[in-house]
Amino acid sequence: MRANVAPREGARLEALRNYRILDTGCEQSYDDITILAAHLCDVPIALISLVDVDRQWFKSKVGLEVSETSRDVSFCAHAILDEQILVVNDARTDDRFCDNPLVRGDPQIVFYAGVPLCTPESARIGTLCVIDHQPRRLSEVQIRSLEALARQVVLQLELKRVSDQLAGALERINVMEELIPICSYCKGIRNDQGYWQSVEAFIKSHDNVEFSHGVCNTCMEKYFPEVVPSTEEPSGEGDQH
Repeated sequence: MRANVAPREGARLEALRNYRILDTGCEQSYDDITILAAHLCDVPIALISLVDVDRQWFKSKVGLEVSETSRDVSFCAHAILDEQILVVNDARTDDRFCDNPLVRGDPQIVFYAGVPLCTPESARIGTLCVIDHQPRRLSEVQIRSLEALARQVVLQLELKRVSDQLAGALERINVMEELIPICSYCKGIRNDQGYWQSVEAFIKSHDNVEFSHGVCNTCMEKYFPEVVPSTEEPSGEGDQH
């Protein structure tokens, strides 16, 4: 049975996109977590699964060869509908999964437990899950350990996101520190491709900046003298001497 689409699906997908993690290569920091999850739960398969629009993609995997599956058959698509861990002790007797091709065929999922990966903004973008080919139950200690590891996955994602932002900011600073060719007349700036653009366009191309326009006092006096309040002293007529 295909999982329902969670409320605020658009915001959830945007949160996933913001991590820029989909279709990236293997990384030891994530692989260590899946290895630990498989060992702690004594299962042959452990995955860091990210639920995209039409697929679930595995950032890290133990005991599985494929890198993604359709969202239609995804156990993890069910798991992200709730904040709590989803435990399926025997998928063959569960109405939601008994006819699932991942149960009836490879990889022959019987037991599944998935902890949602919940971002600081409460978007559930995927799961840390463990899988077995036979029925089983997790102890309370195993569940708490799996939840702790899921939090470490989100921490790794957040560290990467912040690191990318800092690298981008440093690059923009380096650009601003270079000698910038500027027109002596119109004050346009020449970019790296040799094209001239306004100051606003140049800065926007190197940073996420919006401009609000105003007129300084000097330009107000020069171009709009009729609306500038007079600062002259009263003429003094009628003063007594």
